[in-house]
Amino acid sequence: MSYLTYPYSSQRMAAISRNGMVATSQPLAAQAGLDILKKGGNAIDAAIATAACLTVVEPTSNGIGGDAFALVWVKDKLFGLNGSGPAPQSISIEKVKGLGHESMPITGWTPVTVPGAPSAWAELSERFGRLPLTEVLKPAIVYARNGYPLTPILGKYWERAFTAYKTRLKGKEFDEWFRVFAPQGQAPKIGEMWKSDGHADTLAEIAETRAASFYRGSLAEKIADASKNAGGFLSKEDLQAFKAEWVEPVSVNYRGFDIWEIPPNGQGLVALMALNILKGFEFVSREDAEAVHLQLEAMKQAFTDGKAYITDPQTMKAKIEDLLSAEYGEKCRNAIKPTAQLPEPGTLPKGGTVYLATADGEGNMVSFIQSNYMGFGSGIVIPNTGISMQNRGHDFSLDPSHENALAPGKKTYHTIIPGFITKDNQAVGPFGVMGGYMQPQGHVQVAMNLIDFGLNPQAALDAPRWQWIEGKKVEVEHTFPNYLVQQLARKGHDIKVAHDSGGFGRGQIILRDPDTGVLSGGTEPRTDGSIASW
Repeated sequence: MSYLTYPYSSQRMAAISRNGMVATSQPLAAQAGLDILKKGGNAIDAAIATAACLTVVEPTSNGIGGDAFALVWVKDKLFGLNGSGPAPQSISIEKVKGLGHESMPITGWTPVTVPGAPSAWAELSERFGRLPLTEVLKPAIVYARNGYPLTPILGKYWERAFTAYKTRLKGKEFDEWFRVFAPQGQAPKIGEMWKSDGHADTLAEIAETRAASFYRGSLAEKIADASKNAGGFLSKEDLQAFKAEWVEPVSVNYRGFDIWEIPPNGQGLVALMALNILKGFEFVSREDAEAVHLQLEAMKQAFTDGKAYITDPQTMKAKIEDLLSAEYGEKCRNAIKPTAQLPEPGTLPKGGTVYLATADGEGNMVSFIQSNYMGFGSGIVIPNTGISMQNRGHDFSLDPSHENALAPGKKTYHTIIPGFITKDNQAVGPFGVMGGYMQPQGHVQVAMNLIDFGLNPQAALDAPRWQWIEGKKVEVEHTFPNYLVQQLARKGHDIKVAHDSGGFGRGQIILRDPDTGVLSGGTEPRTDGSIASW
């Protein structure tokens, strides 16, 4: 019996409820968020509980040593939180090149930046939460301590990571990854139990200290010591200096709806730039080659400028208002030709991220995303803590003239982006599609599915997706209509039909009826997604 083989098509219905809803990529995490709602927590508490739980029940995509971003709707206002950490103060392009690297490596301590997720949890809890972190993180701690059985997609990516790491990870600094995540000398299988006392102890310490231990206490010392012992750049001072930052979300108006993203260093700006271009066209049918062609060309242009300009806002030269201006949108719109064109960005790497959306009966809603990047991240796990460290610094350039060039204390171009939709200053709801550079492409497709094509939340996620890869290369899912593939090929697109949908992102949506407060949600069919509601 195979848990990855489904010979017959299935159909999910959109979830409908009133008192609360949690949508994410793992059923146990969704249920953890719902449990917190039922205990009197609000949507913010539920989001934190779900996020913490995902570090345990989906470690293939995120961890305690990762970053997080959030868009939070509370009392008729949208708030943004940037929980991404900077490069260590002791790092430099010269030092990295001195280690023999011509580009930022994927694994090891060199691409490790300051983890922001624990600070993000604490900031959200402090400002908007209702329950103490010791209560909110309890479900995650219980699963880490007692264990849980692997779900199908989780098992698939765990096995894939283990196979790659067997040959890629060489050196004593990687021993802890194998001890924690391959305890029997192999990846746990689908349906097998896995647990980690280190995870449980660390989450309990984060809860009890409101994340202070992670940045200024015993956990910080363990991280700094591990870095020092392995010759890494991350120090105790880097951790002490960090705090997640509240930011003003940015938006474009798309056919009467405001689409919101976190501002740079996140790549949400790319999605907004593409929508700003596309709003000048009329779209009648989703199953139309010209519609897909326009989407692809707009996406290419947005990525061209996004990769050229987006970086730490402290050093970013381009102005957000210029990139989202009507003039910019019209210029790019007029540049689109009837056939596929060659843009300038290089190949877009894959990513590993978790996304979740929550809502409560009071009208509070959260769009939350968390990531280690590229699956498990750097391959570094801090001994006896379960803290897997991200490799977010891999996106830095070692070209000093590049806008996103590596520098001490600088934040890199960041792929993870939560989305939110409002209309007439009222919340429509959170949405997101995780998956590296697929994310802004997923945001554009999902937003258009909802707004242009009138799909419900579940259908908007079920719809076959396209993904621009590089140059004229485009991948589409195997469920993408063949006649569209042929027509797009005649327009000059180099089309490949992918038989594995794993690279097309994993999304969640929750929408709220402003008149009744009724919630409707969709969850990703490409993963172990689940909606918990009441």
